[in-house]
Amino acid sequence: MSSPSPLALDDLRNQARAALAAQDFTRCDRLYAEWLALEPESLEALGVLGQRAVAQGRNAHAIERFAAAHAIDPRSATVCANLGVALRDAGKLDDALALLRDAVTLDPQFFIARLHLGSVCEALGRDNEATATYFGAVTTAQAQGRWLGDSTTAPVMRPLVRHAMQVIDRGRAQLFHGLLEPLRRQHGADALRRVQKCLAIYLGTIPADWPDPRQKPSFMYLPDLPSTPWFDRSLFPWYDALESQTPAILDELQAVLAEEAGFIPFLKSRPGGNVEEHLVSERGDAAWDGFFFYRHGERFDDNCRRCPVTAAALDALPLVRLEGNAPECLYSKLTPGSHILPHRGVTNTRVVTHLPLITPGNGALRVGGEDHEWQVGRCITFDDTFLHEAWNRSEQTRVVVLLDVWNPHMTPVEIAAVGTLVDGIRGFNTAARLADPMIDKGHG
Repeated sequence: MSSPSPLALDDLRNQARAALAAQDFTRCDRLYAEWLALEPESLEALGVLGQRAVAQGRNAHAIERFAAAHAIDPRSATVCANLGVALRDAGKLDDALALLRDAVTLDPQFFIARLHLGSVCEALGRDNEATATYFGAVTTAQAQGRWLGDSTTAPVMRPLVRHAMQVIDRGRAQLFHGLLEPLRRQHGADALRRVQKCLAIYLGTIPADWPDPRQKPSFMYLPDLPSTPWFDRSLFPWYDALESQTPAILDELQAVLAEEAGFIPFLKSRPGGNVEEHLVSERGDAAWDGFFFYRHGERFDDNCRRCPVTAAALDALPLVRLEGNAPECLYSKLTPGSHILPHRGVTNTRVVTHLPLITPGNGALRVGGEDHEWQVGRCITFDDTFLHEAWNRSEQTRVVVLLDVWNPHMTPVEIAAVGTLVDGIRGFNTAARLADPMIDKGHG
């Protein structure tokens, strides 16, 4: 028997697709079956016939079609998801779990596969994994404008999406409140009052009710702290010791600048960093570079050895220390003409200090609409959850030491509680295959 001509096969494909688009399912089923008979390794024909079998309640037949497709292309996220869902519906949960995990690994943006993976985790009694997986599914979908309400959710998906949201609300609240329970037992509920309110705001059960409209953290807001863009130096008893080392720290900076090695673009050092959205220049290329001593909690040992005085001075400070997040300490270099555009930080629990080292003038840091001009050797600290920006309109490079410390108005118990929460949220987001919410775009 002779094989069909390419033209005849193309015509059959087009007729099959047209029948599917017109929802002429009787003709669709016949044409796709003919197509598959002529082209047994057609993933499209296998996929459509598998989905049609699902619609007809013939799950065993659907599994057969999807398994054939998976044998042909096990690296297709869609093929893995189709087979995984069919196996789930057949009660073969362990096999379904493996295939849906493969689908999500192959395509992390495949939010429908994530949703079905969550349902399998839930059916297997993996409650924490189900909550995180559902959260990743819904968050990824909503970032793409889907599942924001009935109008952006396909009718067939609405029951599972609604169920997932209920599981998310219940599971996250249980998990995060549970993290605070040991501290609550040890120190009492009143010591954690502001942190409990912070968690309620994060979970969306109460509004943030910002005391100052200029302030809006992108991740975590600890309420009932004094709300101010700038902090009085009396709140930082370690200023004097750090400032006294300015000449030695400046000498180390000058040696680094002379070697022209060790600085990396600040925004490109961060996941999702987009230079054009956050940095412009009045002349030439904008450049905001960092010589890091710590970044996201990781110590840069080579840089610390090159600048031992600076490294020791930083390590003597009450830095924020959170695994995978903090401290963040660096020489922050802003080239002539560069302007860091207005932006907000992630949380008011952490504040930002600058120790200016090279300040050529004609530059400033604006926080909450209030400008400050850097002075060599004189520290400033600000709350970067207020809208802020920085610029250097001079003809020379500007450099400051930049570091993060805890908000000075927090108690030691609150610091411990917020650290516990941030670690827990980071772990949860990792399980949900989402970005770390504590990583922001920087602060000058």
